[in-house]
Amino acid sequence: MAEKRIGIIGGSGLYRIEDFEVKAQEKIATPFGEPSEKLDVGVFEGREIVFLPRHGYGHRLIPSEINHRANIWAMKKLGVEWLVSVSAVGSLKKEIEPLDIVMIDQFFDRTKQSRTGTFFGDGIACHIMFAHPVCSELSRVLVDAGRQACPDVTIHETGTYLNMEGPAFSTKAESLIYKSWGMDVIGMTNMNEARLAREAEICYATLALVTDYDCWMESDPDAVVSVEVIIKNINRNIAVARKIIKKAVPMIGGERTCECATALQNAVITSPDRITDEAYNRMKLILGESIRK
Repeated sequence: MAEKRIGIIGGSGLYRIEDFEVKAQEKIATPFGEPSEKLDVGVFEGREIVFLPRHGYGHRLIPSEINHRANIWAMKKLGVEWLVSVSAVGSLKKEIEPLDIVMIDQFFDRTKQSRTGTFFGDGIACHIMFAHPVCSELSRVLVDAGRQACPDVTIHETGTYLNMEGPAFSTKAESLIYKSWGMDVIGMTNMNEARLAREAEICYATLALVTDYDCWMESDPDAVVSVEVIIKNINRNIAVARKIIKKAVPMIGGERTCECATALQNAVITSPDRITDEAYNRMKLILGESIRK
């Protein structure tokens, strides 16, 4: 491989990247099943890029159907070291307005998907440090790129993403509870991506694109959430996301000194002599240099 690659996971509305010269479409077999789609590998802004639409082309997959383990495994297999996640979210705060961008720095899990949020188990126990679930260095690059590429767009440098189950949007009671907890935005997909990326020692950051105020703000008739409003704002947000990605890609790189790059160091608890050959061979891609048999 000529260089370390940058991965991009496209969320609702982002199924392709303009000017991305696709060299190959890779169908990756993983121990956890099939990724959402074949992965596009090619060149964008002079860098090797791997692109995957989270929901598949044509948006075929609801959030609980997305095979996050297969998606992140495939990214790791293709040499991705930095992973940018583009995601549509609802706002839980008045000051975070539709069409704003939030650079997520924390997550709160309200899904039933935690068992599929790890590569480990089945003979290998591992406990990663996850207090800071996104790569601050990659997030900083995206913030800087966003301010340069889209100076008129409001970018919030931090925010907590509440990951709900879906596919239905929140009830009003749920939305009000999440707001009272101090959550910033709400979405359905990113918690497991972040957790798995850390286990795979991939730098991960979420570019959260605000589409609506969820349903807590029914008192304001101009802010009532509807599918029509969400789709309209998704299309506007995706145009902004493409500009930010175009600006950010050449800025990503260099030696990784963040905690993401060594997340498995001392994190695997199982003694090497108790790991079966079958378990080791299954997990060799993820384990890397952290364990040798």
